[in-house]
Amino acid sequence: MGNEESVFFSRVLTELTLSFHIIYATIGVGIPLMIMIAQWVGIKKQDEHYILLARRWTRGFVITVAVGVVTGTAIGLQLSLLWPNFMELAGNVIALPLFMETFAFFFEAIFLGIYLYTWDRFENQKKHLLLLIPVAIGASFSAIFITMVNAFMNAPQGFDIVNGQLVNINPVLAMFTPAMPTKVAHVLSTAYMTSAFVLASIGAYRLLKGSNHIYHKKALMLTMKIGLIFSIATAVIGDFSGKYLAEYQPEKLAAAEWHFETEEGAPLMLYGVLDDGEVKYAIKIPYALSILAHSNPNAEVIGLDQFPEDEIPPLYIHYLFDLMVTIGMWMTALSLIYVLGTWFKMRFVSAKWFRWLIVLGGPLSIIAIEAGWWFAEVGRQPWILRGIMRTEDAATSSGQVDLMLLLFAGLYLVLAIGSIIVLTRMFRKNPVEQELADRELEKEGELR
Repeated sequence: MGNEESVFFSRVLTELTLSFHIIYATIGVGIPLMIMIAQWVGIKKQDEHYILLARRWTRGFVITVAVGVVTGTAIGLQLSLLWPNFMELAGNVIALPLFMETFAFFFEAIFLGIYLYTWDRFENQKKHLLLLIPVAIGASFSAIFITMVNAFMNAPQGFDIVNGQLVNINPVLAMFTPAMPTKVAHVLSTAYMTSAFVLASIGAYRLLKGSNHIYHKKALMLTMKIGLIFSIATAVIGDFSGKYLAEYQPEKLAAAEWHFETEEGAPLMLYGVLDDGEVKYAIKIPYALSILAHSNPNAEVIGLDQFPEDEIPPLYIHYLFDLMVTIGMWMTALSLIYVLGTWFKMRFVSAKWFRWLIVLGGPLSIIAIEAGWWFAEVGRQPWILRGIMRTEDAATSSGQVDLMLLLFAGLYLVLAIGSIIVLTRMFRKNPVEQELADRELEKEGELR
């Protein structure tokens, strides 16, 4: 296997691992907040349904955490095996956030275990709720620290290079790069949004399948409201991300928008196809790119003509950007319509066709997360460490990467099928109606 093949298979394996891991990582970051909100609402309203929501979500969450641990470990292993030159150069700089990410995970896991095994041990449910705070904090900070590593790769700082070696290393400065605020905020808001819409999708599906229990209606309303809040937050953060790209990674913004020539009053390009360097069938929004980049409709936006050809990211990231934004806008509109429709008691929000749209929203949100992640990573190419090390120079020269790809693909297939089977059986054998009835019997027994 030549070096080009090693680079290719290393990139494919890394993309496969991250694409699989991001599903469980996103759920792992967002679900703890959903659990905490549900239990808090249950305590505040003295409503057993919300308490049970938290309880059942936690059971499913534990399964996704277990799979996330495996895939997260695989990523750490692959960083050293597939990208040894990158780790040799930057390993000392990013060691601190990598360590802190591990610490945050264990912090979360410890309190999650205590939370799980203390159900019904507290007469005052508020004390039990307190255990969820470190779980939610640990999950979010786990995402924050690992995103800091990614931000460093996009805007490396906190060191000097002398004779090809990193010296004067400042790990703290390396963690707080210009890319960090928007990347961290975007990762967190999309994790919360996606988790809410996935849970809403499950609630809508149960209602469609004949379980017209008020429990599922409450779950649907709660998650759609949370999803709406964080989808709006994601849109606002996306605007700040556009301004960051315009200042620090203008080649990525130009490639994403097929902005070939530097100009003032630049239009925003939506959809379309690229045919021999010519954009066809696109929707052009006048001045919108200048507004996105600089909050000024007449501002100059740097085009791809200002960059060497070998430093321009792949132009197909335009489709990834469009897919991510389109799904985000769709889910914002869908959740807004549902919340307003429910408040004003409009019948169509309970119609089968509308609930199927909500069911579809869960998979669509996952697709948006994948598209956004691919956009973030492919948009940095050809750099693994922007401006310092190219991806092709960071990869291993091993001839066994293709075999590793097959082995890890098999592992992820087993994990995916296994987690789906376990989750399905877990909730199918213990429907909410039965669990509510059992809890009522327990309470009656305690009163006697």
